[in-house]
Amino acid sequence: MSTENNTTTLNQYLEKQTDTNGLARLHALKSTVTLVNLIPPTVSFESRGLALVVGTAEALSTFSESIADDIRDRVVLLCNQAGATLANPSGGLALFYGSDVSIEGFLGAFQVTLKRNGTPQNLAQIAVGREHFDLIVDLTENGIHAAQLPPLGYHAVGRDLVSAEEALEAISETVGTFDKPKFFRLDNERCAHASRGLEGCTRCIDACPADALSSMNQTITINPYLCQGMGSCATACPTEAISYALPDPENTQHFVFDLIQGYRQKGGEVPAILFYAEADEDDLVDAMSMLPNNTIPVRLEELASVGLDTWLSVLVYGASQVILAMAPNLHFKTRHVLEQELAVSASFLSDLNIEPDRIVLKAVDSLASLTQYSNALLSHTEKLTGTKREKLSAALDLLAAQSTQNLTTTPVPQGAPYGRVNVNTDDCTLCMGCVAVCPTEALSSIGSRPGMTFREQDCVQCGLCESSCPESVITLEPRFNWDTESRQQRDTVYEEEAAECISCGKPFAPVSMVNMLIEKLQNHSHFEGDAIKRLSMCEDCRVRDIVAETMINNPEKQMKV
Repeated sequence: MSTENNTTTLNQYLEKQTDTNGLARLHALKSTVTLVNLIPPTVSFESRGLALVVGTAEALSTFSESIADDIRDRVVLLCNQAGATLANPSGGLALFYGSDVSIEGFLGAFQVTLKRNGTPQNLAQIAVGREHFDLIVDLTENGIHAAQLPPLGYHAVGRDLVSAEEALEAISETVGTFDKPKFFRLDNERCAHASRGLEGCTRCIDACPADALSSMNQTITINPYLCQGMGSCATACPTEAISYALPDPENTQHFVFDLIQGYRQKGGEVPAILFYAEADEDDLVDAMSMLPNNTIPVRLEELASVGLDTWLSVLVYGASQVILAMAPNLHFKTRHVLEQELAVSASFLSDLNIEPDRIVLKAVDSLASLTQYSNALLSHTEKLTGTKREKLSAALDLLAAQSTQNLTTTPVPQGAPYGRVNVNTDDCTLCMGCVAVCPTEALSSIGSRPGMTFREQDCVQCGLCESSCPESVITLEPRFNWDTESRQQRDTVYEEEAAECISCGKPFAPVSMVNMLIEKLQNHSHFEGDAIKRLSMCEDCRVRDIVAETMINNPEKQMKV
């Protein structure tokens, strides 16, 4: 990086560009209001600065030499190298040995457990008489804590996530109360993870590099102390059960819409939108100098906090391209989520005969090799509204309307949350188990008579319906239906006449279900003789028949009544 750019901020660089596009870009960025939460909810951490440093004997010896005298009284060393001893016994620092170590928790509340002879022991209690350590410095090469993005207060020096100097500085300075934004909103009513003992979608759990998400009692939970706001869970979630909150994607989309409009009003031509993470801003200055001045940078809290619905909306609003500027140290799980979204976007754009790299993920240091486009696909002058899924579908419909391709349905990449449910109606008994577990109501009952309906736009391919079907007549078909009307309309999948109660004549259940139950239970001891007829009765008549039989067979009960 040049000396000039080392001292030049992104804003300073943008202010130096005086051509028409550069001035239009500067005007748009300065005049467009950024919508953020003024007072976001937060979580608090309490730390006294008690640190555990864990590693091999050699690593501990080297590290302990650099520990300043004023913090040595709150540092504990743990050698996890079996059979090893420190050549220099750590200069008065508390030192323990143990190779079977587990570490859980977060800043101010790390539980470190050693196992000795199969018995777990709390090291903080042994070392200092406290329940927890406040900080961890992990010098081990592979790391004791498995998360790709360790918790706040966990300094993975051995994995090169931070330097030894940064870890020493953290021990010195991390004392007191610290607040962190709560990055997410969670609405379990929308969640497609599980229902009635069955597991469905796990996209959010798979996407989190901090391992902050888990399933407890079939419900997704997010530990706000472990969450570090990468946003990949919200982008991966197909139902908006999890949404990003700093700001939410809808505000980001509206901001970009206003940005493009302001750019055009000042004579700017064919903008390209470049999304980048706030932490990477300093590295972006050199990259911006390699790009034309129609490239408008948009800062995000994290790169994965917006996904396909936002990217497609930006193309619809008139951007020639959406560029995702990626830092080299982006966590694997976060990058994987972005690459999955990009695979879906490439599939959609290819179907429409649009260059797939109109939406592209590029490393910040390789932006100079970017293929650029001089034309916009659309110039839609109204903001897209609705749910995440509705905006995505609206964007695709607008792009399809401009395409020369005559599309009906096309396949989507494996795992994409788009498609239909197919039902083999010959063996379906309309038990409605699938309807009961459907999280989006893509499958729904008719209500007035036995039957179920399906709306393709709402189906996220979670698989709960397929798992719940006792007759195994449901299969999933991943695809995208380009026919807007058929995708959005609610079709009847299967219906049949209701069986009428043989006692009162009231319709009460599908004929196929009644017949199936009679066939399966006719030899059961509970349904011998006339008892089998109860399967052809409504609930009220069935109860009355059972009570009447009980009275006849048990006169003493009749007397009590």
